[in-house]
Amino acid sequence: MAKRNDSADGATIIKKYANRRLYNTASSSYITLDDLSRMTREGVDFKVLDAKTGEDITHSILTQIIMEEESSGGEQMLPISFLRQLIGMYGNSMQQMMPAYLEAMMTNFRDNQAKVAEALHARAGSNPFAKMAETNLAMMRAAADALMPKRPEAARPSEPASPAKGDELGELRAQMAAMQKKLDELGK
Repeated sequence: MAKRNDSADGATIIKKYANRRLYNTASSSYITLDDLSRMTREGVDFKVLDAKTGEDITHSILTQIIMEEESSGGEQMLPISFLRQLIGMYGNSMQQMMPAYLEAMMTNFRDNQAKVAEALHARAGSNPFAKMAETNLAMMRAAADALMPKRPEAARPSEPASPAKGDELGELRAQMAAMQKKLDELGK
């Protein structure tokens, strides 16, 4: 049996009265849209019900929160082009597919966001930009190999020799070898 302040699915019940006040039945207190916004960011599941009719008005309240966030003067999240496309979908044959599609895209975005956060957290002790630098170096090597003729393997020294004065190509190769050595050490 559900508690008085919870719905059957465990969501906190928020009642909206005719005077536009919101009442949190879990905390037995009046709350604001800002409180509902905070609860949403904290992952608190809630349902907003019209106090008089019992109708679930959660969708319209969440839409109202988005409207207030977008018009608060802060940075807007929804670009005009997206809003126009979204409005264009109303009445379109694709309208029924959009909610599931948008939900799947947001879930995918959150999953990717969590993976990036985990990767950065796992590398907290090391340089998180080392992999990026390694990729950049590999791209530079590929470009250098494409632009500079390769020497036979037998003619290449195992360690880069110090470049002769005025030998720019040799200097670049020595610098790249030193960078690679540092990257290799960072990767260990």
